[in-house]
Amino acid sequence: MGYEMIVLDLDGTLTNRDKVITPRTKAALMEAMEQGKKVVLASGRPTYGVMPLARELKLAEYGGYILAYNGGVIMDCQTEELVFSRMLPVEANHRIIELALKNRVDFLTYDGEVILTSNEENPYAKIESGINHLRLHQLEIDEFFARVDFAVPKFLFVDDGDYLASVEPKVKAALGKNFSVYRSEPYFLEILPQGVDKAQSLERLLEVTGIKREEMIACGDGYNDLSMIKFAGLGVAMENGVLPVRKAADYITASNNEDGVGLVVEKFMLDGEVQEA
Repeated sequence: MGYEMIVLDLDGTLTNRDKVITPRTKAALMEAMEQGKKVVLASGRPTYGVMPLARELKLAEYGGYILAYNGGVIMDCQTEELVFSRMLPVEANHRIIELALKNRVDFLTYDGEVILTSNEENPYAKIESGINHLRLHQLEIDEFFARVDFAVPKFLFVDDGDYLASVEPKVKAALGKNFSVYRSEPYFLEILPQGVDKAQSLERLLEVTGIKREEMIACGDGYNDLSMIKFAGLGVAMENGVLPVRKAADYITASNNEDGVGLVVEKFMLDGEVQEA
């Protein structure tokens, strides 16, 4: 059975250490889409943070998809319609902010093309801003309570990894089973609705596209990629991936700095190497 869809994590997978797509990888993906294959960009980033790469790969033209917020939102790039969306309940916003205050951590969430944060000088908030090319906007705590009166896809607690390691179990215990709480990076503690992960969202996308699970390749390097790598017909770990991802994968490709994704596309979706444009 041929592979009809490739799902790509971004940081550490599709992009190299400079956060760019290498020429060989880009050429392979463009050729695959020319042949009718589907490309899905799957990231913990907000939708706006994925858009620059989606535009570079012309996903609107070729009918690709963005899976943002680790699966909280799936967007059809061609129509800009949401295929799937699951947000945190509005009534949980105040509770989550209070947990951040209680545990003395800075936090952030998203409002369109802006990141709302309790501290725009926090170095990890600045990392999130830089990755996504979204502006930080600091709010006083009372402003936060008043302004964030709408459903958001996730909150992010940002602090040193050693400290967040002690905060994580407390937040999990306080929020309970209806929330998904985990660290996507040592300094990022993610709070999302329960049941949101890349695999569960991809299952919904397959229903929409009619593509079978066995026809899907998923490539990733981090802990939040584990579910989709196990779910896909062909789960691929990057050479630079964390050990559990490499152990769970069906295939290990070269690192993100060595055209790892491009090599997978050439080997499993195309016939041989692709000449760079």
